[in-house]
Amino acid sequence: MRRGIPELLAAMRALEAELAEELEAELERKREQFSYSLRRGEVDFERRVRELHKRFKTGSLRFLWHAGPLSLLVSPLIYSLILPLAALDLWVALYQAVCFRVYGIERAERGHYMVFDRTQLPYLNAIERLNCAYCSYANGLVAFVREVASRTEQYFCPIKHAKRRLAAHDRYAGFVDFGDAETFRRERQRLRDELAPRKPP
Repeated sequence: MRRGIPELLAAMRALEAELAEELEAELERKREQFSYSLRRGEVDFERRVRELHKRFKTGSLRFLWHAGPLSLLVSPLIYSLILPLAALDLWVALYQAVCFRVYGIERAERGHYMVFDRTQLPYLNAIERLNCAYCSYANGLVAFVREVASRTEQYFCPIKHAKRRLAAHDRYAGFVDFGDAETFRRERQRLRDELAPRKPP
């Protein structure tokens, strides 16, 4: 028997919850394998592992020496992206603080998307840590902005495209089919209501 979209979405959510549990179990196995734990968001390696990691650390000057002239030449261009990224970060924070309040949309928690734990790896030198922090910031920011944009799209235009969309955000599957005017008018308010801030239990 063919399942409708609500049934398929429910099945997707159930599978996602099941896979999230499996993922957490696998992460726990990796913590045991590489001898570290998480305490209040901080990574804590066993002492013997920290000592082993330090033997794999390459000094910053040696790292730069082996980087190659072209890598050094393009690095200012790579790091210059921090300016538009920071501007985007501030602008999206302002946008969400003002517009989401006006429309009654729950705000995305920026901190959920920013993870800087790689800077705690003892085998990374100062330059590698800076690079990792930069990548974590850029990718975390893009994920945060994507979530803000997806909530905005769900509020204003929760309609699927006629053409296949690559790498659609998580909310897209619940949007109304392209060309289904009746369902759009009927479901639009429900889709908006899904975005309302949740009241604490």
